Amino acid sequence: MTSELILGIDIGGSGIKGALVDLSIGDFATDRIRIPTPKKSTPEKVAAVTARIVKSFTSELGEAPIGVTIPAVVTHGRTRSAANIDKAWIDADAKKIFEDVIERPVYLVNDADAAGIAEVKYGAAKDHPGLVLVTTLGTGIGSALINKGILVPNTELGHLELDGYDAETQASAGAKTALDLSYTDWIPRLQRYYSHVEALFWPDLFVVGGGISKNANRYLPKLKLKTPIVPATLKNRAGIIGVAWLAANQ
Repeated sequence: MTSELILGIDIGGSGIKGALVDLSIGDFATDRIRIPTPKKSTPEKVAAVTARIVKSFTSELGEAPIGVTIPAVVTHGRTRSAANIDKAWIDADAKKIFEDVIERPVYLVNDADAAGIAEVKYGAAKDHPGLVLVTTLGTGIGSALINKGILVPNTELGHLELDGYDAETQASAGAKTALDLSYTDWIPRLQRYYSHVEALFWPDLFVVGGGISKNANRYLPKLKLKTPIVPATLKNRAGIIGVAWLAANQ
């Protein structure tokens, strides 16, 4: 693993954030820069904002690629879906779009996958030797599957069909808010979801992130699973840290 500082950029529906990451400690080496995501978040407009963030760190960048997360399935440099960003991203040649504007090599990955690898390399599942399933409970449910430290990308387990529904519409933190559910009412939905995922994948550890994980003591201890389940620890730094690690170790 290199000790070089790596730039990680995390593209979200409301903000595009970047920071240099010191991989020797798995944390930010600089303050984070945040620029609002363009209201019409097309590839060209998002790439332009991303380039502005890159320019802020130009004097500190080495030769390593820049890591960029995006809320989309990413295969072979193309974005195959679009969550909370413009639908023009669907089937876009995203890696090339970024590289043409930034004029540097870019490593592009799904945002949940980046957060998941961060938790395995530096966070709640650090040095875990087995199969780890990281989920983020937010507007939807993001997922990352990491086996013996190696990412299996684009699992999209929030979209499993469960009882005739897209699972994240029933069990995400967004669903809790939209349906005005108490924790008591929400916990059975989480139980149904995690029991189903456990039966399909039999992981050695669940890690649960997302903003609501700060209240993890209100729901995780109530779940009855065979698999240990713990809250994520890197919070909103995970995407930037994870994509920096992936960019340096691709």
